[in-house]
Amino acid sequence: MGFNSSDINAFRDIWVFCEQREGKLVNTDFELISEGRKLADERGSRLVGVLLGHEVKEIAKELGGYGADKVIVCDHPELKFYTTDAYAKVFCDVVIEEKPEVILIGATNIGRDLGPRCAARLHTGLTADCTHLDIDMNKYVDFLSTSSTLDLSNMSFPMEDTNLKMTRPAFGGHLMATIICPRFRPCMSTVRPGVMKKAEFSQEKADACQVVMRHVEISGDELKTKVINIVKEAKKMVDLIGADIIVSVGRGISKDVEGGIQLAEKLADAFGNGVVGGSRAVIDSGWLPADHQVGQTGKTVHPKVYVALGISGAIQHKAGMQDSELIIAVNKDETAPIFDCADYGITGDLFKVVPLMIEAIKETQNA
Repeated sequence: MGFNSSDINAFRDIWVFCEQREGKLVNTDFELISEGRKLADERGSRLVGVLLGHEVKEIAKELGGYGADKVIVCDHPELKFYTTDAYAKVFCDVVIEEKPEVILIGATNIGRDLGPRCAARLHTGLTADCTHLDIDMNKYVDFLSTSSTLDLSNMSFPMEDTNLKMTRPAFGGHLMATIICPRFRPCMSTVRPGVMKKAEFSQEKADACQVVMRHVEISGDELKTKVINIVKEAKKMVDLIGADIIVSVGRGISKDVEGGIQLAEKLADAFGNGVVGGSRAVIDSGWLPADHQVGQTGKTVHPKVYVALGISGAIQHKAGMQDSELIIAVNKDETAPIFDCADYGITGDLFKVVPLMIEAIKETQNA
């Protein structure tokens, strides 16, 4: 039977494209497998990981530890390094044969290149940079009740709807849009790294995971590019997603930008191994590089401690940090929205408050 993307009843299972680099799985894989497990349970279907690479069979079982029922491994020398032509061809071949209902792809550099190419070949839609996913309508309505300003009492929902509800920031992050793909399959979504929470690893589930090796055929005529050499540039990047302590600055440092950033760095150092982040206003003003941005259009973070200095707390920023374990906010405006999600709020000038915080931390450490 041929592939018909509009024959939605022919599609089944939740799939996750699992990215590997130099034979190692990336953290985004575990986040997406964990989220895919929830969606598969909602839909009553299997969760399948798809892993492309060369000599990568040994790492496939690890995906089972986070919830995958099955992992399809496509192994070929041409897949050792990512190229658009080879990966799109092989991945689409598997999709056309197996017909998954949902495909999740990490919104990494690779995922953002692969996802649209495959969606076009498969004649289906793709929602990019998603921050929330639901299949069950009851869970989606619960999400709206806690994460939106909609008056749900005056709204009705098709409770039997089993389309993937893909929520992402729109219009520069000023609102959230939920998108569905009701007429074609598979429903495809790229998901931002750091947004979905990784489940606990289970060795029992890893041992039970089925690994299927798939024969891959790639001819030279199908490849327009070939990797000759890889040269890595040594560049210091801040790891916001993996940080336990984040001290972020906002527009409140405008009267002394350099001094404000230095204060944030000193506070991060006082906490121990902290890193400095920034709001969108700070990044757009060129005060910090783009890899420091926290928020819907930056990175979504879940540190143990998040300190917001001079950040008003626009919805775009709060969406990127509100799940932090402990939030401390410092702002001169006592009505700033950031205080709504803060565990501790300090009303005052950050240039006066932060030195006192640093001193208090050092006294505690020396006690």
